[in-house]
Amino acid sequence: MATHFIFALFSLYFYCAISLTQSLNNGFSVELIHRDSLKSPFYNPSKTPFQRVASAVHRSFNSANRFNKAYVGNVVPTDTAESTVVPDRGEYLMSYSVGTPPFKLYGIVDTGSDIVWLQCLPCETCYKQTTPIFDPSKSKTYRTIPCSSKCDSIRSASCSDWRTCQYTINYGDRSRSQGDLSAETLTLESTSGSPISFPKTVIGCGHSNTVSFQGRSSGIVGLGGGSISLITQIDSSIDGKFSYCLVPMFSASNSSSKLNFGDAAIVSGEGTVSTPIFQGDVDVFYYLTLEAISVGDKRIEFGSSESGQEGNIIIDSGTTLTLLPDDVYSNLESALVDAMKEERVDDPTQQLSLCYQISSKQLDVPTITAHFKDGDVTLNALNTFVQVADSVGCFAFAPSQSDAIFGNLAQQNLLVGYDLQNKVVSFKPTDCTKL
Repeated sequence: MATHFIFALFSLYFYCAISLTQSLNNGFSVELIHRDSLKSPFYNPSKTPFQRVASAVHRSFNSANRFNKAYVGNVVPTDTAESTVVPDRGEYLMSYSVGTPPFKLYGIVDTGSDIVWLQCLPCETCYKQTTPIFDPSKSKTYRTIPCSSKCDSIRSASCSDWRTCQYTINYGDRSRSQGDLSAETLTLESTSGSPISFPKTVIGCGHSNTVSFQGRSSGIVGLGGGSISLITQIDSSIDGKFSYCLVPMFSASNSSSKLNFGDAAIVSGEGTVSTPIFQGDVDVFYYLTLEAISVGDKRIEFGSSESGQEGNIIIDSGTTLTLLPDDVYSNLESALVDAMKEERVDDPTQQLSLCYQISSKQLDVPTITAHFKDGDVTLNALNTFVQVADSVGCFAFAPSQSDAIFGNLAQQNLLVGYDLQNKVVSFKPTDCTKL
C-alpha cells in the first residue's frame, strides 16, 4: 500500500456580516455531536444503547489499523463561528459549506488527517453518499491548482497530465480517494447568525473514492498537523489554538460537545495541567509522552516497553478506546484485576477482555491516573469503563500492536486544549454538558 491516510473522527467548521478579522480575533466555536447522540441525524432509534457501544468499540479496533508506522502520506465571545457536527461511519461529522454560492456538506472530523477532501462531480467511482454531491462547475470561486504551484512538494500530491495538481490518499483499511487539489471558499456558520468564510482554502475534490464509510458524509475534514490541514491553513487566524470538550457519549443527555478556535480555545484555571506535544514519525499526528499509568497506588511504567520514549502515544478524538502496547496493557490489566472487587464476567460482545458484573447502578472502580510528561490526568469510571450490557461493564482500554492511542472515552468531561505555537496540550476537568 503506497500511502496510509487517517480519518479518525472525533468523532470537527466557519463568513461574516461584521468584520472577519474581528470575529477571528475573538475566537469561535462549533458544535460537535457524536454519531450516537439523540441530536445526530444518524441516530438509529431501533438500536439499543448497548448495540451502539458495541459498534463504537468495533470501529475503535478498526481505526487502530489506520495509525501505522508504515504511514508515509499523509465564556465564548459574542462573534463566534459555529457549526453542527454529527458523525457517520467515523465518530463525528461537521457541517460546513464550500463554493459560491455555498454548498452545504457533512465531513468526518479527523484530527489524524492533513487534508480536507470531499466527493465531487463528475464521479468516476464514488461511494454511496445520501446527500447531494458537490459540483465544482457550479461554483464561482472554485479553481484547480496548477502544477506551477509545486504541488509535488505536498504529501500525496503530484502533477497530472493536464498540468494540474492531483492528490491520492490510501488508508490503512484499503480505502482510497483521488482527485483534484483545488482552491475554494470554505464557509462555516456562526453564533451571530452570519457565516464566516475562508477563501482560497486548499481542498481535495475527489472524483474516485472507495471508502469504508457511506451515508451523509461527503469526505474528511483534516484537523491534524500536516501542511494543508484545516488547522494549518487557518493557523494565523487562530494563533495555533483549538480545544474541545466531549460530553459523555453514551448518556441519554441531549447535550452537544464544543470545538473552539483561537481565543475561545484557551484552557486555563484551577485543575489545568499541560504536557508537551512531540514531533513523531508522522507530522500529521499529535504525539504526547505517557510516562506511566497508575491504578490507585500501583504505578505501571511505560519505560518497560519499547514505546517508553518521548512522543509514545497519539491523542485522538476519533478513536473510542485507549490503546496501549501489549506489555503495558497486560501489566495495567493485572493491577486493575487486583484492585477490583466485583465479579469478573465475559464480555457478551466478545470484544473487550476485562469485564465485571454491575451489582449496583455504578461499578466501584479504582482511580486510574495517566501520568503524562509534566502533568497527571485523573480518569474516573466514565473514562475507563463502558457498559456493554444491562449488568456488565468493561474496561475501555485494549492492547495494540500498532501505535498507542489516548482515545475519546478517556477524554470525556475534560476540556482539552491544543496550543500548537507553544507545542502543548492542556487538560482541565470540566462538566462538558454545562459549557
